[in-house]
Amino acid sequence: MGFVVVSDLGRDEIVEGLIIDYFVSPILGIRLKWKTKITQVEKNKSFTDFQVHGPYKYWNHFHEFIPNGNGVLMKDTVDYELPMGILGTVAHGIFVKRKLGRIFDYRYRVLEELFNQTKSKP
Repeated sequence: MGFVVVSDLGRDEIVEGLIIDYFVSPILGIRLKWKTKITQVEKNKSFTDFQVHGPYKYWNHFHEFIPNGNGVLMKDTVDYELPMGILGTVAHGIFVKRKLGRIFDYRYRVLEELFNQTKSKP
């Protein structure tokens, strides 16, 4: 989707009320502005970003971090609705659902590479 964060995120912590501005290119490389607000934070456990302005009619993304025997499970719950009524429904079936799946698959692969590297035994 060509996410480009344009906000200066000079802090290490995600805090409630934080506004993040992006450019995204969801369709045919067309750049759109996307603004989200962090609406909920439970330090080291979860946070929620909510679309203030952007390509969706509604977007609410709950990020959860659940400790387990292997480290931490990162779980996402995304509630969203597309604009344009029936056209949005058709677009969802044709490409939006698949594109979102690829975005989360990509993030999964990157996190696996960063945090779950198998170490060879000597």
